[in-house]
Amino acid sequence: MLRKSSGNVLVVLLPLLLWGAGAAARPRPNVIYIYADDLGYGDVSCYGATQIRTPALDRLASQGLRFTDAHATSATCTPSRYALMTGAYPWRQSGTGILPGDAALIVPTDKTTLPKLFQRAGYATAIVGKWHLGLGTAVNKKWNQAVSPGPNEVGFDYSFIFPATADRVPTVFMENGRVLALEPADPIAVDYQRKVGNDPTGRENPELLKMQASPRHGHDNTIVNGIGRIGYMQGGHKARWVDEEISTTFLAKAKDFIASHQRQPFFLYFSLTEPHVPRMPATMFKGQSALGYRGDAILQLDWTVGQIMQQLEEAGLADNTILIFSSDNGPVLDDGYQDEAVTRQNGHLPAGPLRGGKYSAFEGGTRVPFMLRWPRQVKPGVSEALVCQLDLLASFAALLRLPLPPGDAPDSQNMLPVLLGKSTKGRRQLVEQGATLALVQDGWKYIKPSQLAAYNPLTGIETGNAPEPQLYHLREDIGERNNLATQHPDRVQQMAAELQRITKNKEQK
Repeated sequence: MLRKSSGNVLVVLLPLLLWGAGAAARPRPNVIYIYADDLGYGDVSCYGATQIRTPALDRLASQGLRFTDAHATSATCTPSRYALMTGAYPWRQSGTGILPGDAALIVPTDKTTLPKLFQRAGYATAIVGKWHLGLGTAVNKKWNQAVSPGPNEVGFDYSFIFPATADRVPTVFMENGRVLALEPADPIAVDYQRKVGNDPTGRENPELLKMQASPRHGHDNTIVNGIGRIGYMQGGHKARWVDEEISTTFLAKAKDFIASHQRQPFFLYFSLTEPHVPRMPATMFKGQSALGYRGDAILQLDWTVGQIMQQLEEAGLADNTILIFSSDNGPVLDDGYQDEAVTRQNGHLPAGPLRGGKYSAFEGGTRVPFMLRWPRQVKPGVSEALVCQLDLLASFAALLRLPLPPGDAPDSQNMLPVLLGKSTKGRRQLVEQGATLALVQDGWKYIKPSQLAAYNPLTGIETGNAPEPQLYHLREDIGERNNLATQHPDRVQQMAAELQRITKNKEQK
């Protein structure tokens, strides 16, 4: 890929020359990052699940490096994705909580992002799947025209997304900033404050629902495909997706991108929707697990990963592709719909041995499956090193030998030797964002005191909030059952001071 000005040509060619230094014939690796949505540490059989089997993920783990202490920055999706894209702790920037479907873009367009890094190295870049980082410059946007800025403006050459989550309007696919299948005579309007249009809602017409909403979760607004959503939507009836087709649609677009870029290095961010609500898997997966639709969605996720692996192998790309799989936060069973995830749990522990889950400051909120395969470069095995998705930006900058500009990716650390299995020395400390903030340091975990509720009855998850300090020795107590704060007051004081120091300057521009 060459550009017109000589300066830009140098920007593209320099990393190519650097990559070849000392290894003349070595091609640059493709990179695929597959991101699950709400998949827990215990939802994968190679992490200990016994009530469900995930053969594709198990094979991926057996062929690469499986991490047992890997984390998203946050226990919810938007902030974790923000950190992945920017290399910055999301709590440093206001407005990075869970976004509605009409939110403005929160990822900066003037900073180095993960896809922009690969663009600088001459890679073709794409996102396929869930976005949930906002679009445009304002809440009120014209969905019937091109919406920008968005994924393309933060570094993706190609984007095929839905704007937020599957349970939020607008329930449409967007390709390079434009809604697919939009009819001018049926324009889209979206509102999260008041009802727009005459479409039935779950609150007013529950008899039309094929999946009942859980009480007080807010999934009772506009009905699309027999499912009540968060937010109101009118128009765009031809453009609205069918839930059972979302996963295979995303898979087809991801495979198309891989197939069309076999002769040049590429970065693909493949952002899955499983097992996030509403769980409505394709018909071929319904009833295939013993865990209701949530289990079926996990089987669909695993099959999808297997399809990507098969394509890489058949195309001869597997050996030169870094394939990473992880999740944006921990698990939740009841997150808005009565889909048998709770009633058919059948002894399954979605967080495995961890306490808490999605939304929680306990380990179940941010400790997630994470595995990396790069055949002939990364020796298969298991790593106990502390790593975070936050560090991918700095780590790939090191791999591509591209220095990061001052001020960009301020919290990202170069963990490349750890990710490639050359070192077992991971992060010394990490701030985890759940219902409150926590600091992990040298195997210990301190959870900041909070006066908020210790338990969320809507989701059935412990939040990790407590009025007193909490201190756990994770190497001996991964389930965070024994609070050692009173036995180690000096450590509590030191870690509290360190957390305060890190978070003192909350916003970094």
